[in-house]
Amino acid sequence: MSENNQDYNRRDFIAAGGSLAATMSMMKAMEARAQDSEGKDAARRTSDDTPPVKMGLIGYGPRGREIARSLAQLPSAPLVAVSDHYGAMLRRAKREAPKAKGYENYADLLKDKDVEGVIIATAPHEHKAIVLEALKAGKHVYCEAPLAHTSEDARAIAKTAAATPSLNFQSGLQFRSEPQRHFMFPFMRAGAIGNPVHARTQWHKKTDWRRVSPNAEREKAINWRINPELSPGLAGEIGMHQVDLVNHFLSLKPKAVSGFGSNIHWRERFPVPDTVNLVFEYENGFSLTQEITLSNSFDGEYEVMHGTNSAVMLRGAQAWMYKEADAPLIGWEVYARKMPHYGAPGVVLAAGATTLSKGGKKLYQESTFTQPPLFYSLEAFAYNCHQVKTTVKDFVDTFGEADADTLRDFLKDQLGGTGSLLPAADATEGFVANAIALKANEAVKVGKRVGIEANDLTV
Repeated sequence: MSENNQDYNRRDFIAAGGSLAATMSMMKAMEARAQDSEGKDAARRTSDDTPPVKMGLIGYGPRGREIARSLAQLPSAPLVAVSDHYGAMLRRAKREAPKAKGYENYADLLKDKDVEGVIIATAPHEHKAIVLEALKAGKHVYCEAPLAHTSEDARAIAKTAAATPSLNFQSGLQFRSEPQRHFMFPFMRAGAIGNPVHARTQWHKKTDWRRVSPNAEREKAINWRINPELSPGLAGEIGMHQVDLVNHFLSLKPKAVSGFGSNIHWRERFPVPDTVNLVFEYENGFSLTQEITLSNSFDGEYEVMHGTNSAVMLRGAQAWMYKEADAPLIGWEVYARKMPHYGAPGVVLAAGATTLSKGGKKLYQESTFTQPPLFYSLEAFAYNCHQVKTTVKDFVDTFGEADADTLRDFLKDQLGGTGSLLPAADATEGFVANAIALKANEAVKVGKRVGIEANDLTV
């Protein structure tokens, strides 16, 4: 994929007021990108000749192994080193990623000059120390979300990342990079749903948070999710991704959150709630409700945003728009594919979908972007690391060394809003989402309304 064809510039779309012409331009750009991706793996947005950035992975637990599997499908992000202080996990890493060097201590991985970027997949309360050392060592950093288990630690991470513009920092808010949700961004920002009224998200999956180990000390360490002193709860571990998505789409920040939780099914297994309900309040009267449970899987997970003209539902890698009878005609939806869903004809909104003709009949293909959100988040990290690295080198070769502010302005001018980067959440966005999630977890703990002030969300 050529750099010029990566993304439709959302500023152009918004400036055009969501017109038919602007929308059709966006859809053509998306189709061109899908065509560019055809080849060895049409699900990728980057090609095999994208310059690689060598990766080190810190933490080889279940999430670390998911990351390693995604990296194995990305030629642009070869895994060259793995660190885990637990011997069994390090030995497993050597079996599953034999080309990667193994380090028991992450500090030794950070000293490895072959490692250009590090991906941190440890517990949130361990993130701060690792991130700060990694940035000091000159490594690009991908930090899983939440950034930290406290707002103070998350703020320290965001401040340090902002003070180091020569390195690419990405927060693991993976929905920010997922093509279907990114495809929806200009629709939502251009007011396709009318005035936002309400949003609802849910995540239902019957799963046990308690993990076992033959080593008592190890078992205590890996069960930080069920330790009330360390755990960000369901709101931080799961809910923050959906809340961030709604806030990002609609450019909103909550002013308060109310919540309550209970543990009915897993009460014998762990002490934190296995089911929570949250209500977020906003200045303009908009509200967001959220259901999360580890006790039942029915109806899965999705996000729905309701407006005065339509509602938009996102479920997995699919999305639909449901128009109100009195909604004005936008124009493009006349030509869009309709599909019965939830008892109503929904307009299908699919990233990278293509239309083929056979015998005079149009045949629709589903989106080519079939990988999970984590894959696209890591793909964005690798690609953006390369872009930042080369742009910084161009600056130094041309102008010499510079202070952080000058370099930051240069990077913003060269890369910001030009389609030169794949969509991803930066450190500040990661901090804001983290802070909101921790307020939500606090509301669940106290069982009452908790205010969210502007300075709570300021780095």
